[in-house]
This record gives sequence, C-alpha cells and structure tokens, in this order.
Amino acid sequence: MQLGFVTAIVPDASLEDAFSIAGEIGYDCMEVMCWPPGKAERRYAGITHIDVLALDNAEIDRLQKLQSDTGVTISALGYYPNVLSPDQAEADQGCQHIKAVIKATARLGLTTMNTFVGRDWTKSVDDNWPRFLETWKPIIDVAEEHGVRVGIENCPMFFTADEWPGGKNLAISPDIWRRMFDDIPSDCFGLNFDPSHLVLQQMDYVKPLADFADKLFHVHAKDLRIDRLRLNEVGVFANPNRWHSPKLPGLGDIDWGRFFGALVDAEYDGPVCVEVEDRAYEGSHADCLRALRQSHNFLRSFVV
Repeated sequence: MQLGFVTAIVPDASLEDAFSIAGEIGYDCMEVMCWPPGKAERRYAGITHIDVLALDNAEIDRLQKLQSDTGVTISALGYYPNVLSPDQAEADQGCQHIKAVIKATARLGLTTMNTFVGRDWTKSVDDNWPRFLETWKPIIDVAEEHGVRVGIENCPMFFTADEWPGGKNLAISPDIWRRMFDDIPSDCFGLNFDPSHLVLQQMDYVKPLADFADKLFHVHAKDLRIDRLRLNEVGVFANPNRWHSPKLPGLGDIDWGRFFGALVDAEYDGPVCVEVEDRAYEGSHADCLRALRQSHNFLRSFVV
C-alpha cells in the first residue's frame, strides 16, 4: 500500500507546493483535485491543482518531472460533481468534465480517477436508477476506451440543508454497489472506499472490504466521531451535522488496526489517501499542515 493525501486540504497551495509538502512529510502519493477552474460551490470543491482542459505535452512533462524529483506519485485524479442533478446544465457540465478527467488520467499514464455517481436528492433510489444507467454507461464506455478505472466514493453527500432529504450521491451502501456493478459490469467501474461514511450510517465498515475486494480501486482515510448523547436527543433523521464530526485518522470511532488488517486480507495494495475534513484543523494553512503531519504519523505504522 501507499500512503497519501487528497490535495483538497491545501486549496491555496500550488501543485508544486503540494508535492513539496508531501515529500517533506513523507507521503508516498497524492490524489490531485481537477475541478474546472472557477469558484467553489461547497467546502473542498472547486479546487484545481491540475487543469485537465489545459493539459498539453509540456504540462505532462512537468508533472512527470515533479513526481520524479520529489518521489511522490499521483495516486488518482479527483473530481466530485453531481451528474444526476435535477439541474440539467449542472449535470451535463459534470459529465463532460468527468470524461475530460478520464482522458487526462490516461494521458498522464495513470490508472484511476475518483468521483461520485451523483443523485437527484428529491427522488428515491429506484426513481434515480434509469437516469443513473443512462448517464453512467457512456461514462464507463469512455473509461474502458482509455483503460482508466473510475473509483466511486461512497459519501452520502447529505450534510447541508440543500442536500436534504436524499443526499447527492447514490453509492452509499453495499446493496446499491451490488446493483450498480450488476447493471454496469465493467472492470473499470469500482470504489474509492471511505470507511467513515459507513460509520455515519451505523454500518459495518470492515466486511465490505472482503465482499468487494475486486472493486477496491482507491481508499480514503478519514475518521468520524458520533456524538451519542446528541444523537440520543435528535435521532438519525436529523441533519448529520447535528450529531457527527469528521475527524483525523485516530481521533474518531474507527478501529484502524482492524480496518488495515481487513485491507491486507483483501490483498489490497493500492493507495490509502488521507482526506482531511476535521474542522479543528482548518483555521489556517499551518493547521492543515499539522493535520497532514499528524495523520501521517498515525497511519505510517500501518502502511510501510
């Protein structure tokens, strides 16, 4: 396995600076954010460390040199829109850019890009399904054509009022993953697995590693703490921000020894990238660097 981090935590750093940070701390790799240039619409979004629309041969050479000089590799390219949004213009733009990121992944000699499948949050899973198939079969066709694996993160995207009641990502549970992979059977369609999103849903975050071992393309390392006293007051149907907190690895409810043991048993040998969303470490760039150092120190004993 390789230990890395998601570059969304250093939004104001240049890509060169991100590589330097990773190398100085001792990370092996980074998942690099590739949003279209522009203003962020939510936290950790809208970050463009690689502009795939401006990726020419000179830029490709520069990125290869950055990796060679620092010893830090790119684990995947990341872009997380909602391609099933009821706003058709938003959905179309997301689809087009996902395909552009897939093509850029291939041009850079990489194997994986990560994203969401999206969801119309006002509709049920079943009512979303026809549009899911209509949208995602052509995307996976592009991925197969270019030899790129698409890793779907299992975040429910239900944390703010505009995401209520269904969340903005269908791919939240093993039951839905099985349906996805049965209906779009492709070696290029898999998971960017984040255990914290199963903790949020009161689910087993270890068993799916064995059940979906052949679909583990990429892993995010993020912890999560559930405030049981608060949950007892407001219940699981309250907005999750009222009763949970994303935390750095080791500061939440995940048993990381058990989790990495299951990854080893599943014969996973890919990247594990820290995704920092802990508000206690967001006050400044220095706090973000402290979060990356602390996460590296904690996880390095599991990834050697």
